[in-house]
Amino acid sequence: MSPRILVVDDERNIRRVLQALLEADGYDVEVAADGDEARAFLRRSKRPFDAVLTDLRMPGCDGLALLRWAGESHPDTPVVMVTAHGTVDVAVEAMRDGAFDFITKPFEEAELRDIVAKAVAHRRAASTHAYRLDDSIPPEAAVVAEPDRATRILSNIIGVSPPMQELFGLLRKVAPSPTTILLRGESGTGKELVAAAIHKLSKRDQAPFVAVNCTAIPENLFESELFGHEKGAFTGAVTRRPGRFELAEGGTVFLDEIGELPGPMQVKLLRVLQERVVERVGGVKQIPVDVRLVAATNADLEKMVADGTFREDLFYRLNVVPIRLPPLRERPADIPVLIRHFLAKFSERLARGQRTISAEAERAMIEFQWPGNIRQLENIVERMVLLVEGERIELGDLPEKVREGRRDPEAGVDTLRETALVPQGKLKDIVREATQELERDLILRALQEDDWNVTHTARRLGISRKGLQLKMKDYGLRHEGGES
Repeated sequence: MSPRILVVDDERNIRRVLQALLEADGYDVEVAADGDEARAFLRRSKRPFDAVLTDLRMPGCDGLALLRWAGESHPDTPVVMVTAHGTVDVAVEAMRDGAFDFITKPFEEAELRDIVAKAVAHRRAASTHAYRLDDSIPPEAAVVAEPDRATRILSNIIGVSPPMQELFGLLRKVAPSPTTILLRGESGTGKELVAAAIHKLSKRDQAPFVAVNCTAIPENLFESELFGHEKGAFTGAVTRRPGRFELAEGGTVFLDEIGELPGPMQVKLLRVLQERVVERVGGVKQIPVDVRLVAATNADLEKMVADGTFREDLFYRLNVVPIRLPPLRERPADIPVLIRHFLAKFSERLARGQRTISAEAERAMIEFQWPGNIRQLENIVERMVLLVEGERIELGDLPEKVREGRRDPEAGVDTLRETALVPQGKLKDIVREATQELERDLILRALQEDDWNVTHTARRLGISRKGLQLKMKDYGLRHEGGES
């Protein structure tokens, strides 16, 4: 039986477009012109809807009101919000009230299809679980919607922000191919973790994944490490030893910090990529190798090519599919999720009891620039779990460089405003805790810039005057001269 979707929008043309798009994908679609009509559909429908796709701004019962009503009367039906007003305050409010996901106009058809498919899968998986708790329904009557293999693999990489969702989408596309991939990103952005995910997502996942850190190998041992050596090839070579490429036969070789590869080795690596053979040091036999290469660097390889320190032909061989890993400062929505992950990890590992973090301390960590990226964040969380005596980490417990080295508050708010947060699991709770203070700062600055003209500020922030007044009340924002 086809999944049922309820589309709610006050614009007739948009309803028609969405209905046609979803029906072409095999959904059974009903349409409603506003929230009141949608509530009537939900009340009288004998067959439940698998998802509701609703506009935010509508006369009468708007999208947020419909979301809140549906959360009480139809809690198992996921609601996806669609709006042209993609500001932080609206996104936070929608997710705080239980929205399954949030998409802004104009949207890509593929993005909409993906979100609706996830919502339907979530609804059916939840319903199946509920049925299986009832012994009167046989297990074979229901089918559990398990996460697909790619989703399970990518779940090891923590990221809910738009830059990370874009990265996940790209990995899904390129990982199954045999193409060479070049990961580019700052130190600590998780390049090896991504390389391992690429391997697991490929058809080579049953063969070895061999990682090589080019910065850790002495220059005179590079060739032996990568390609192996024969017995007696040099002093100390008492046995024959295969190299990393042979050890990875059928699988993936990951060369981290490829920019550190010495000039002579660049020539030899280029030959391996072109001819798919290696020669051990001290040997004369060509050994065929079937490996996929994933390389990574935090260096400016283009500049190195221009300077003559990196071969141009090798660069083009490596740069077939370049993938940029965003630094942590470009994905602030992920910081609260990472903090909680590392708190749970090290609380258990160090047997220190479950640690939590105050909103003020978390905000400081969100606003910090993190030059060392995720590796630096992980190290600091581990240190705090080990050293802080209380159950909760406070602002004063953070290293001074984090407390004092926070980015400009304007930059933090602008970054969050530009990144529409994507809910996943309990993200709505995380977003609420992480962004309330930033939202208050944004509203306060906007009011100050508009000389506390509430009407102008509401228009500039894309919310109603009443909505802004409610937020001002919640945050205790009031001009001494009164509201205007």
